[in-house]
Amino acid sequence: MAKVPVQFTLNGSEKAEFIDSGTTLLQALRDKIGDTSPKGGCHQGTCGACSVIIDGELRLSCLTLAETCNGATITTTSGLAEGGVLHPLQRAFLDTFATQCGFCTPGMIMAAKALLDHTPNPSRDEVVE
Repeated sequence: MAKVPVQFTLNGSEKAEFIDSGTTLLQALRDKIGDTSPKGGCHQGTCGACSVIIDGELRLSCLTLAETCNGATITTTSGLAEGGVLHPLQRAFLDTFATQCGFCTPGMIMAAKALLDHTPNPSRDEVVE
């Protein structure tokens, strides 16, 4: 399998790796880079446990090829905390016992963050596009 050079910014840090062509971003993040916050649930794009934010858009890392992320800015749940302080969404999930078993929590937090990034004050009356 051919190796492909990929460079991107992950949680504020520059990363450069040689990735096997066809490797998913989920595999690259977990196996090559060591960021295990995105979880591999269904590996077919239905559960959302692997959700990350790529260039401001929520994406499923199990369906995204790592080589398509060259030059991208990627945020995972592990990149939300700053200076050892949890992001408000992470804190809210903990404080309200919304973590359940915790496996799919990173994906839910990333989906909530993407929503709030695009619609800072969502309500039932707003249409989210």
